[in-house]
Parts: sequence; structure tokens; C-alpha cells
Amino acid sequence: MTSAADLRTGKGHRDENFPVASHLIHPRHRRVILAFYEFVRTADDVADNSQLSETQKIELLDRLEATLLGSSDAEPVGIRLRAVLAPRRLSPRHAQDLLTAFRLDATKRRYRDWEDLIDYCAYSAMPVGRFVLDVHGEDRSTWIASDKLCAALQIINHLQDCGKDFRNLDRVYVPLDAFVAAGASVEQLGGSQATPELRACLVALTNRTAPLLEQSIELRGQVEDLRLSLEISVIQAYARRIIELLRVRDPLSEKVHLSKAQFAGSGLAAITAGLLRRIGRPRSSARAPQDA
Repeated sequence: MTSAADLRTGKGHRDENFPVASHLIHPRHRRVILAFYEFVRTADDVADNSQLSETQKIELLDRLEATLLGSSDAEPVGIRLRAVLAPRRLSPRHAQDLLTAFRLDATKRRYRDWEDLIDYCAYSAMPVGRFVLDVHGEDRSTWIASDKLCAALQIINHLQDCGKDFRNLDRVYVPLDAFVAAGASVEQLGGSQATPELRACLVALTNRTAPLLEQSIELRGQVEDLRLSLEISVIQAYARRIIELLRVRDPLSEKVHLSKAQFAGSGLAAITAGLLRRIGRPRSSARAPQDA
């Protein structure tokens, strides 16, 4: 069988909708996070490959997991991640949770309701934030707010890419009951422009996602690492801007991504505000993560 690495699309961490281990993150942590990213991105590319059957996708994802856990050396990205986790005594659990999400992507194309979608985010998004927090030695109490942030980012991505996901993969993350409530249909995602009913559906889902982002705001003050706190502030600022765009733009026919200038402006403002918030903040010792 083809190696998972051979199916990489070429998309890298700088091409994601939100920052991944930007230079705000301390160099001693970036290598570990980027090894995690490459493993996850490879698995994601497997799950999204339109030329593979469901069975082939599952077999490749299983091979990635076997390599990660040390029972195989078939996949180089698994070897590299395994090698950086071991010295830090970091668990492979978060990567395994993401593999669970990619197995769902290979086999599941519709989500029943909001709860079904959040259950998916528990595997597809929340482990990313938890891993980054563990790498920094942050307390597990930060997971609650982090889970909210990661779920919000995941759903924002789903909304941005809803047309492409439907056309290319017949995959729909917008809950089916949301279509029904708005009088819209799944098939309308294939159009070049959203109908009024579909726009109402997407805006309603955007409005339901916004509180998740707001509930994550406390995370930036909970983490002990200054650089990570600033990274979180920047990500939250970007997410807020994109939610604003999703409320007024049609993702089927209009751009709902920030321009380079908007990225720079929002990022700088968030960093400045984050630094001001940290002035005078009492500092306590961060507790090392524990395996779960």
C-alpha cells in the first residue's frame, strides 16, 4: 500500500486558517508542536483523499497509529512524533483522538444535530489545544476553556469550507436539523451562491458558535506561559473577525478569510492588548501535565 506520506497535499502549518506554532511560541516547544502538526496533517490528507476507498483510508490511519505507538516503523511521521514525545513523557493520546476523528471523516458524511457536531469536535479539535497545553506544562484545568476555543475554531473552518467539503467530498458538517429549521437543504451547498434559506442556516450556526469563542476568553489569562497566552489572544482575535465576516458574507460566493493586512493588524492589536493584560498579573508555578 502507498505510504501515508505519499498522499500529502503540500499544505503546511503556514497555510492553515489560524496560526499553528507561530514564532510567538518558544523555540523549545515549536519543534514538538510542528511534529504533531505534520502527523495530524498527514492523517487529515489521508482522510480527505478522494481517490482512496474507505477501507484504504482506515488501513492507512491504522498504520499511522501503529507507528506512533511503536508497533511499526511504516510511517516516518509517526516515527518523528514518537521520537519527540518520549523525552518529554508526553502521551500519544491526543494524536490518537485525532485519528479517531479522521476515521469518522472516512466513513461519516452527515451530522444529525449540534450535539453530534460537538461530539465530533471532541476528537477533531479539542485534542489539539490539549496537546499544546501539555507541551507547555500547563495545568489540566485549562482544558475546559481550551475545548471551547478549539470547538469554535473547528466549526468556523467548517462554515468557511462548507461548499468545498460538499462538492469535493460529499461531507457536510452543518447539522441536518439546522437545514430543516431554516427551510434549507444539503444540496444547496453545491450552488455557486447560497439561497436565502441556506444563508439563514449558516448564520444561525455562526451565531451558535460565537458563544463558544466568548467562553474561551479566560484561557489566555489561565495559562502561565506568556508566549502561549499571546498566541491564544491572537487566535481569538482572528476567530472573532471571521465570525463577523460569516455573519455578513456568503461562504459559497464570497471570501470569508482575513487578508494579510487584516491578519497583521488583528495580530498586532491582540499582542499589544495581551501584554497590557499581563502587566502586574501575579505569577504562579505551572503544574506539569499528568498522563490520562
